[in-house]
Amino acid sequence: MELKEYLNIVRKRIWLITSIVVLVTTAAGLASYFYLKPVYEASTKLVVSRGNDLSTVQPLDLNAVNMSLRLIDSYKEIIRTLAIMDKVIEQYPEFNMTPQQLIGKTRVSAVNNSQLLTITIQDASQQRAAEMVNAISKVFQEQIPAIYKLDNVVILDEAKVLANPVPVKPNPKLNMAISFVVSLMAAIGIAFLLEYLDDTIKTEEDVRQFLELPTLAVIMTMTEEESKPHRVTKGLSQQEAGEKPYATTNT
Repeated sequence: MELKEYLNIVRKRIWLITSIVVLVTTAAGLASYFYLKPVYEASTKLVVSRGNDLSTVQPLDLNAVNMSLRLIDSYKEIIRTLAIMDKVIEQYPEFNMTPQQLIGKTRVSAVNNSQLLTITIQDASQQRAAEMVNAISKVFQEQIPAIYKLDNVVILDEAKVLANPVPVKPNPKLNMAISFVVSLMAAIGIAFLLEYLDDTIKTEEDVRQFLELPTLAVIMTMTEEESKPHRVTKGLSQQEAGEKPYATTNT
């Protein structure tokens, strides 16, 4: 089909498209503002320094830094293991969580070619998220010497409990924008699908396009008001008009 035909389909189904977009976007906004619970985030930063053997003191050199960088990937996995989380739950029973649940809430990331590790937790309470992520950092720092015989983890930045925390999700404006774009695409797709499934003949152009025949006559549609007879009561009083026959005319 030509571009003009596509535009005609959109124009013909514009109310359907508009209704779907408005309904979906409004529903996304209402859900984001009134139904979805806010989620807060807290994070700590750890520095993996040079590897100091507990029995000997090694000078700082490039090899030590490279070893620290190689240890980053291992540390990322060790943090999210039961060996660490069991200790966290044991020392902080007030979290009232299982080690598996705590592992599911914990995210660990690192910047390439950096000795920094970031531990992040999201929770419905910003204070609780800060307490959990600080607890994980401290327990990991305490346990890593027993695992690697290295004392090379330093807590650089602890999570703070904020007085007025801002939730990281839901983001109502972003949710509404995504809903608008997705619903618009879906609505246009539905409009084209309905047009594809509609095999009725409606216009002279349809007759020429699908039947390849000329149109001999067109029957116009009349409204109910146009089809009613009109009374002719010229020169008659109101009483006479009600008693005497009257003439009619059709339009």
